[in-house]
Amino acid sequence: MTVRVLVADDQAMIRNGLRRIIESHPGLTVVAEAADGVEAVEAARRLRPDVCLVDIRMPRLDGLEVTRLLAGPGVADPLRVVVVTTFDLDEYVYGALRGGAVGFVLKDAGPALLIEAVLSAHAGDALISPAVTLRLLRHLTAAAPGRAPANPLSERETEVTRAVARGRTNQEAADELFISVSTVKGHMSAIQAKLGLRNRVEVAAWAWEHGLMD
Repeated sequence: MTVRVLVADDQAMIRNGLRRIIESHPGLTVVAEAADGVEAVEAARRLRPDVCLVDIRMPRLDGLEVTRLLAGPGVADPLRVVVVTTFDLDEYVYGALRGGAVGFVLKDAGPALLIEAVLSAHAGDALISPAVTLRLLRHLTAAAPGRAPANPLSERETEVTRAVARGRTNQEAADELFISVSTVKGHMSAIQAKLGLRNRVEVAAWAWEHGLMD
């Protein structure tokens, strides 16, 4: 089965580069490109790609608004959006997360991580570049000092949440905690249900915001 991808970036050179990377994987194909946010939303709604790869900074509508319109709360049939960002734009990523993004990839992260992010999004999972996880979510912790409400999670669920907040994959979390991947997935489902969150990206943000991390 081929995963259909939309690429939205205002720079033609970046779009071409992303297309080449994506289509180097035999299971991925780019079905549309967009040079601005309005084009991205129109193409995504028309074509219903499996994954939308969206730049943060675009004309007419920026990536935050595109994400909200395609994947945000209240969208009847949300699409899966992976946001592309750079270090100096980290402050915008939290807005994209709240808008429904299921992944964050730095533009200089390399082809392998980009492909992994697209495949993870298509599989219903989420991937955050570890550098973004630590840099962004530590910033969130510093911005909200003293927030430490009662933790509704069990001890094991808390351990899984901390692993996710450090950017660990399900396999890496399983290896660290000496449990199976299926057990990690079961805990993640329970964590999301308890916290009322939609994916591991929101779980990671919750952990850092609410004082679970060092």
